[in-house]
Amino acid sequence: MLNSFPVCIKTLEVSNGPNQTVFYPQVVGMENQQFERTINQKIVTETQQLIDQQVGNMPETVAEMIGLYEVKNNQRQVLSLTLSNYTYHDRAAHGMTFIKGLTFDLEKEKVCELKDLFKPGSNYVERLSMLIDQQIKQRDIMLINDFQTIRPDQDFYIADKTLVIFFQLYDLTPYVFGFPMFPISVYDIQDIIDEEGPLGRMVVNN
Repeated sequence: MLNSFPVCIKTLEVSNGPNQTVFYPQVVGMENQQFERTINQKIVTETQQLIDQQVGNMPETVAEMIGLYEVKNNQRQVLSLTLSNYTYHDRAAHGMTFIKGLTFDLEKEKVCELKDLFKPGSNYVERLSMLIDQQIKQRDIMLINDFQTIRPDQDFYIADKTLVIFFQLYDLTPYVFGFPMFPISVYDIQDIIDEEGPLGRMVVNN
């Protein structure tokens, strides 16, 4: 069964004392060992950056830390996943979580940024921002800041035939709302996606 997926993934963990464990994925068994190392190094780097972002210069106040990951897509030569880190500091009002999305084009052997999913010169920022603005209104999402536009390098992941754009806690909404996630069907943006890229492969019905 494992061979039906483009890549096999194993879970590693690093612990820094009681109540501080970070689980993270590593890709194994790829034919291209060099690209496998590139993927794994990128995952390790981003996992560490999440830890650094949480700990800052206050490592002694960390009461709890848990790092997790979710594989969102492992098909059609596209690997997309999220890394998350929840940390609670002593005497804080509540814990804080950050999420990082990572997407790899296994066919072209590259790490994908949001712009890589679309045709060069396409107005993907304006188009995605318009679709997200529509969802905010339709879903009656309460904002703490007016939504203007996404960043050109906005956080995202791919899940089957859906591009999910997301924001960090407090970016748009109150903490209690959680992470604002905006699923966008590939068919709603089919005219601007790169047909040779990850999203293009998701559109094909086979």
